[in-house]
Formats: sequence, C-alpha cells, structure tokens
Amino acid sequence: MLFKLAWRNVWRNKRRSLIVIGSVIVGMIAVILSDGLSNGMLRQMLDNQISSNILHIQIHKKGFNDNKIIKNYIEDSDRVEAAVNNTRGIKAYTKRVITFGLLSSANSSAGVFIYGIQPETEKEVSVINSYIKEGNFLGTGKRDIAIGQKLAEKLDVGLGDKVVAMANTPSGSIGSDMFRVAGIFQTASSDYDKVIIYVPIETAQSMLELNDKSNEFAMMLNDYKNVASVKEELSAKLGSEYEVLSYQDLLPMLIFQMDLYRESMWILNLIIGLALIFGIINTMLMSVFERIQEIGVLMAAGMKSYQIYFMFIFEALIIGIIGTLLGIAAGLLVHLPLSFTGIDFSLFSEALESFGVGAVIYPVLSIENLISVLIIIPMIAVAGALYPAYKAVKLEPVYAINYV
Repeated sequence: MLFKLAWRNVWRNKRRSLIVIGSVIVGMIAVILSDGLSNGMLRQMLDNQISSNILHIQIHKKGFNDNKIIKNYIEDSDRVEAAVNNTRGIKAYTKRVITFGLLSSANSSAGVFIYGIQPETEKEVSVINSYIKEGNFLGTGKRDIAIGQKLAEKLDVGLGDKVVAMANTPSGSIGSDMFRVAGIFQTASSDYDKVIIYVPIETAQSMLELNDKSNEFAMMLNDYKNVASVKEELSAKLGSEYEVLSYQDLLPMLIFQMDLYRESMWILNLIIGLALIFGIINTMLMSVFERIQEIGVLMAAGMKSYQIYFMFIFEALIIGIIGTLLGIAAGLLVHLPLSFTGIDFSLFSEALESFGVGAVIYPVLSIENLISVLIIIPMIAVAGALYPAYKAVKLEPVYAINYV
C-alpha cells in the first residue's frame, strides 16, 4: 500500500517530478559519455601499443628489457622456439633483433631503435604493415627499410632514397649498412614514428655480426585473458636465464592508468550524485510543506510514523529509479552510434598522437560503471529524502491539521 501511495504522490505534481527526473537523466547521459570517451581512449592506447609492437608476451635473455644492448641476445633460439611451439594458446609468434643505433641520410641523422624482423611472421602478430602510408612494408629486397613518417620528415627522405644505419656489434665494433626506403608508415603514436625502423632480420643479423641469433620472441595469444597462465607455463619451461614478460609487465604505467580510471569513476558517479541530491532534497521538502495538512490527517487516522517516513523514502526511490533507467537508456542511444562511428578529434590530432591515440576515438562503455550508477543514483535519491521524511514524521498531528 505504501508503494502505491508513493507512486501516486510522485505524479501529483508532474512538472516538479519531471524536472527532477530530467536532471537525473542528464546526469546519466553525462556519466555514460564521459565513461565511454575516457575508457575508449585508454583502451585505444593499450590496443595500439599491443597490436603494433608489444604484443601479448615477449621472451628475452634475462636483463634485456632493462638494458637493450646487442650483447643480450638469446643464445639457444631452438630451445625457446621449441618451448613456444609446445605451449597451447599461442596464436602466432615472430623473432626479432632489436638494438639502438643511428640512422643517417644525406641531410640529417637521428637515434633510432633498429628492429630486424621476419616480414611474413611479423604480419601475423602485429598490424604495423597496415600503417604503411607510402610504398610497401619490406618487400623482397635484403636492404629494404620501413621508417615512420615523422622520421622521414626529420631526415628529409622519401621512397627510394638511401639511408645508412649504424649500431654496435657484440664485439664492440661498429656495424653499418646502406638501405633503401621501401615504405613509410604512420601509426597512432608520433613518438613511435620518430624512433622505430624496420629492416629484414637476416640483414640486421649480418650487420650486427649475430649469425642467426635474435633478441626477442614476441607472440600473440588466441585469448589475451590467458596471458598469465601462458606466461607461467613458458617461464617454467625456460627457467631463470630467460625473462618472459606479458604486456602488463611491459606497459605498467598504462595498466596503472586504467586501474586508476576504474577506481576514479566511482568518485565521478558520486560527485554527480551529490549534485543531484540537492534537487531531490528540495523537491521532497517542498512536497512535505505542501502536504502538511494531509500528513496531519494521516497521523490522526492512525498511520504510523514509520509508514509516513517510508512513504517519502519510496517517493524518492521511484524518482531515482525512473531517472536512472531512462538516463541509461538515453545514454546508450547516444553512445551506441558513436561507438561505431567514433568521435573525430582531428583538431587535437597532434596532442592525441603524442599519447599514442588516433584522431578518432571510439567510446567504450564499461559494464562495471553501468552497474555502479544503477546502484549509486537510487541510493543517493533515497539519501536525499531522509531529512524531508524526518521533518514529516516530526509534525504534531493537531498543528499539521490546522496548518494554513
């Protein structure tokens, strides 16, 4: 009966109730759009780094990740390759030679990370070939090189131009070779495009006097959720002389940002809820003052104080639930099209590229945040009714009946 009374009371003053419900709806739309945009940007940063270079798991000689020098190469590649091939859940893998060096053109030079790769297997694990803006991603030429757009601008080179790469060899001498620019790529990260170059692995091994040695095995899994178990299995097979690192180990700051963001969304929802609570308090207080005589009659007729108290609580709860559900529905109607088309931030493309995000951001809504607003906003609506309900039950029946 109390709920039925509360429902009727909510719609006695439709304009006031609709204004409060409308404010809740606007708040929900703001939460969903803010969550989708922020979450989408962080996800794109992570996905771009994983798909272009980091991948799900990397294997090196112990200490290589902290000190990427050419001496830290994998001596027993066959053992590592056998362990990888005998581990379930690995979709594809590739071998790489990685070292820091110098790339020079006729006009300028720049410090770079030289990646000696297997072009065919690299295409199976990363999407770097899809970022090619001009030319091709390492053809059949042994001295082909693919460089980033930013690096090409700095060196003032284009397709077909010659460049010279130099780097230290394990013996301490300088290895060098001449390459011809076969492809120019442009990723979502301007920093990446400034320092990464790709050459065939055989040419890199020859230039650096590595024979058939490599520095890294990088792999993609069938399901990224299995990364912890696959990492543990590979670590057990390879022992302490190798380091097996997941993308969480290789991108700790980005993972920390995502965890921090998830926690901060509770705070954002609470702030929006606190902004709404004042409107609810005001609405419920107005309802109490307008119905003082009615409350007195109910008390005189025998309605208990706790029943009157919960009647007002239910009114606020109804407003909170209706506003939250309609707000989520409206927010999803706005979010879903944007999740497919994306939001174009070309005006801020340079700033976004410095963070490793493309000019178009695709919002991604987290289920956890939807659940949190479904809980928090109705609870805050109830909290907003506690004081008005208390004022209602403290009225004296005689005073309330004669109130003018």
